[in-house]
Amino acid sequence: MAAIGRRLGMKVKQIREARNLSQGALARKARMSREHLNRLEAGRHDATISTLERIAKALGVPVTGLLE
Repeated sequence: MAAIGRRLGMKVKQIREARNLSQGALARKARMSREHLNRLEAGRHDATISTLERIAKALGVPVTGLLE
């Protein structure tokens, strides 16, 4: 499970950086704290489906795009 969390976090970070968004900017768009997003990107926190949906929407990608 931890490997999945790390891969998810790396993908979120990759897409966020490609869109020139800071963690704070993405966190605001996804209605979550920057600290929560930081832990998720670092693979130290598992995301719920609703969190994945908010992040995907904020990044303009389908949820499946975060899991590739």
